[in-house]
Amino acid sequence: MQLAATRSSLAEEWLLLRELTHRINNEFASVANMLSLEASRTANVETKATLNGVMTRLEGYLRVHRALQMPQAGDDVDAAAHLQELCRSIAWSKLDSRNIDLVFIERPLSLRPEQCWLLGMIVYELINNAARHAFDEAGGEIRVQIAQAGRLVECHVADDGTAPSRMRPGRGMQIIEDLAALLYGRFEHQFGRFGSAARVIFPVGGETPLL
Repeated sequence: MQLAATRSSLAEEWLLLRELTHRINNEFASVANMLSLEASRTANVETKATLNGVMTRLEGYLRVHRALQMPQAGDDVDAAAHLQELCRSIAWSKLDSRNIDLVFIERPLSLRPEQCWLLGMIVYELINNAARHAFDEAGGEIRVQIAQAGRLVECHVADDGTAPSRMRPGRGMQIIEDLAALLYGRFEHQFGRFGSAARVIFPVGGETPLL
């Protein structure tokens, strides 16, 4: 009885989160359309350029948000394709303008929808943390690699930046650890002379606490 009630509660939270994601997507799109309309109406060249720049940045955030949205429950999904699109969206919206190259090394990988979603959020947080803390104006490289070995999935995110090894863990790292726990996995993070490296390992298949 208690297990059934827990699953029912989680299903309701899943539905509410999906609805919230849908509303945020709509709001992003609405603001982008408004900016596009205002840019088309103004005759001032500088104002038009500013509005178009803001609209482009907003569209980039919308693209990332869509790549992070919760998948439909059902059959296994192509996690490699999902993460590749996520990396492309992050690079276009946040990294290219800062001279940060994002390299995604793809390997075939199928995961349950909720596992793919959780892994995507982990990758996003790791990339975002590296972009915020590891690089100066010169930029650098972030490398993302996923691979499956038997029943385990390994995801590596490494950078060649210069984040301090004594950097105090922030909210982002706690989120990553919590997400890894939902995957019944573990999270490791190391700093070295030539950058930092993070690794998430979790079992493929099976259920997560989400469903």
